[in-house]
Order: sequence, then C-alpha cells, then structure tokens
Amino acid sequence: MTGTMGLGSWQSSMKSAIRDARELCRQLHVDVESIGLSADGESQFPVFVTQEYLSRIRKGDPRDPLLLQVLPTSFESNSSLGFHKDPVGDGAVEVVPGLLHKYAGRVLMVLSGACAIHCRYCFRRHYPYSSAPKSLADWEPALDYIASDTSIHEVILSGGDPLTITDSVLSQLSDRFNGISHLKRLRIHTRLPVVIPHRVDRKLIEWVQGSRLSKWVVLHINHAREIDEDVADAVRRLKSAGATILNQSVLLRGVNDSVESLFELSERLMDIGVVPYYLHQLDRVEGASHFEVEPELGLRLIDELNTRLSGYGVPKYVQEIAGQPSKISVDALERLEIVVR
Repeated sequence: MTGTMGLGSWQSSMKSAIRDARELCRQLHVDVESIGLSADGESQFPVFVTQEYLSRIRKGDPRDPLLLQVLPTSFESNSSLGFHKDPVGDGAVEVVPGLLHKYAGRVLMVLSGACAIHCRYCFRRHYPYSSAPKSLADWEPALDYIASDTSIHEVILSGGDPLTITDSVLSQLSDRFNGISHLKRLRIHTRLPVVIPHRVDRKLIEWVQGSRLSKWVVLHINHAREIDEDVADAVRRLKSAGATILNQSVLLRGVNDSVESLFELSERLMDIGVVPYYLHQLDRVEGASHFEVEPELGLRLIDELNTRLSGYGVPKYVQEIAGQPSKISVDALERLEIVVR
C-alpha cells in the first residue's frame, strides 16, 4: 500500500479534517481578503476537507479547481431565480424515512448525513438529515418496504456518504439485502475512496466480497488532479473485490468547464479502470448558482470530447429534473427547449 495507507484509520482522517475556511486558507497560503469568504455560507454548510484532499490542492492559488469545490465564498449568498433547497425533488419521493423511490426498479437509501468532504455545490446541502434513520432498527421500515416490493432489483446506498457508516453496520445491512431474493444489485455512491483512499481497507473489501449481489461503486471525481496513486490503489482494491467502478462528475464553472480539463479527467479515469459514466448539469441547489455552466457550452464540450476520446471515455451529459422518471440527456432537453431555468 502507498502514501496515505500509513496515516492510521479512516476515522482518524475524519477527525483531523479541516473545519474552518480561514484555517484552510492559512494552510494553503491563500490570502483570505482576496477570496471573499462567506461566513453565512460556512454557518449554513460547514467546511469539511480531509488532509488527503488538501494535499492535492495547489498552495498559493485561490483559483485552484480543487479548492473552489470546498471553499465557501460570498457568491453563495447570491439569490438566483430557479435555485431551490431541494432541486431534484427528494422530499416528494421519500416513501419511508430515509428511503427514496424515484425510479423504476431501484430505491435509494440516504444512509448517512456525514461526508468526508463538503462540496459547495452539493445538491443535498439542505437535506433534513436530522430526521433520517440513525440505527439499524430505524431502517426496519425501509427494509420492509424493499422486501415487500418485488419490482425492486437494486438498492443504492447514498448520503451524505454511505462509507462513513461502520463496517459492522454495513455488514448487517448487507446480510438483510442478501436475504431479499428479488434484489440483484447493490450500488454505492461514494467520495471516500477519493478523499480518504485508505477507507478501502481489508474490512471494507471483505464486506464488498461478502454480498451475493453484483456490486457497482459510483465515485464522484470532477478533476484529474483529484486522482493520485492512493486513489488509483483504492480503485484497484475495489475492482479486485468484484466491484464495477463508474464515475460521475458535475460540470462546474471554473473547475472543469474546458475541454482540456474534461479530456484529462476521462483519460485519467480510463487509465485506472474507471468508466466516465455521467457528466451532470448542475443541480440548481440554493447557494451554488455561481457554479452553473450554460448547457450550450456543455454540449460543445461533449462534441469536442467525442472527437478526442474513445466512445466509452465520453460521459453521458445529463440533467436530473424533479418528477421525471429518469435522468435526461441535456441534448434532448435543449432540442425540446425544456431545460430547467
């Protein structure tokens, strides 16, 4: 194992994370006054950045694309038409506490409110995690719901980040899933293998291997510099455990809104065996309007990627719209002139 594997437990990495914007700037040698920090934004959605992620941010560069994803700025106070606290309609599809049944054949469990990084554009930055289940006993209604509906073939673990849950609780949940005969797939949406690569430890691998369901891990990486050798090693361990690894990105102004940035990201993902699956148009969550990129630019970027990458290296450019039965191609939305504004 390399690099971060010697830092101790992943829980220690969570405890040592930076929780203050000024301290983040101090460690990165960034002038606070030039940034325009937002105390209001930080109070509403606290800073949380692991040391592992911090090590990949360029010091002295206030426009670093990794820093922009985690630093609260005054732009978060912008009042923008069409931006909401629940932009994808999670609340309307919650069938029992913590369980969302939005799409046919699959359900999503909001397994934890905790994350190992607080991305400023997060579409669940206002989610009411305080009312979500906190223990295995609290998840009984959700497990009963899944067991009673034979049309459900896939369970998606999300959050927050589901890998902030202890291995023992994950194993108990997995045992319950294994006992529901109509379940076929387990999907895990996580950023932890990126921001704390040594979270993918022996116990987690044993948990992944122990499920009879086919395993799909969806990472969230927006920029090639988020992938160092420790992340690549974590991906290799997950793949060796039998998981298929996909990536989803969000198109973000100032972070990855250039063909070179997206090209380098896809190349790096393919090099480590991860499929560049989705590029999301920004979910219009309150506090993140400054990250939005015009769909017309996004479509041009995808066209350029098609000329430079193998087909499997070009992500699907999609948008999630509350109330729709699936994610929708931005190209189709543009042609129909129904892009959410």
